[in-house]
Amino acid sequence: MAVLVIAESNGKTIDRGTLSAISAAMKIDDSVDLIIFDESQEVVNFAKKISGLKKVIFCKGALEGTLAENISPVVVDLSQNYSHILSSAGTFGKNIMPRIAALCDSQQISDISDIINEDTFVRPIYAGNALATIKSSDDKKFITVRATAFQAADINTGQAESEEGPKVEQYGKIEFSGRELSKSDRPELTAAKIVVSGGRGMGSGENFAILDSLADKLGAAVGASRAAVDAGYVPNDYQVGQTGKVVAPELYIAIGISGAIQHLAGMKDSKVIVAINKDEEAPIFQIADFGLVGDLFKIIPELTEKLD
Repeated sequence: MAVLVIAESNGKTIDRGTLSAISAAMKIDDSVDLIIFDESQEVVNFAKKISGLKKVIFCKGALEGTLAENISPVVVDLSQNYSHILSSAGTFGKNIMPRIAALCDSQQISDISDIINEDTFVRPIYAGNALATIKSSDDKKFITVRATAFQAADINTGQAESEEGPKVEQYGKIEFSGRELSKSDRPELTAAKIVVSGGRGMGSGENFAILDSLADKLGAAVGASRAAVDAGYVPNDYQVGQTGKVVAPELYIAIGISGAIQHLAGMKDSKVIVAINKDEEAPIFQIADFGLVGDLFKIIPELTEKLD
């Protein structure tokens, strides 16, 4: 049977994590469909050009906030036509997939990083320090995909057909009240080629301004450790780590970050890791390709100046 991928969209394009989920789906079966909970024709047209898709299903109705309570029944209804249902392992996928799997009386397989065959998958455990190979005997598999483990599907060569899917109905008294979105001219954290992250060693939220200057010079996204987020230095959407965002940029610069195992789980797949810390015994140096021991408040301004 075919594979269904649940898309995350923003009214204009498909999220990068969804493109990775499509690549993962193609390793299971060459018949892959995409379902979009977005009425934007621009999104549908974008999706139709994604390589590997056979069909794009777009849904209308109670889509505001893409509430899991509203969209799950539609996926459950369509699931009878598919052997596998996939989504990215971001906030969107983590919100909807457990509900869909439970409604289908199946067990979700979370955060896979490799596919052995249609029944067997690999996922990280113990904050990424070990890999578990899991074989599922469920008739239908409900899977979230670690975006950094799979290449994004090509977005220019597809010729998928499109059709309107079931209408999304309002579920009970639950309604969407609002969403606060942070705006930035920098790249999105999970899609950036370069990430500059700060930790508790930054000392305060005001001190993150020196990372902003460095990031602007490099065209980088700015991230943070959980310690920095918990201290209130930066918003939650900056967090990189096991309980934050998983990134794998070409260059990751960790500044004032000790390297707790939970943080390493979110960035250790980066191609090149640079660590800057005054503590030469900091665990981050054990995985860094390049390390610099010293006062970040002297090193970062000097490094930024040299990039002029």
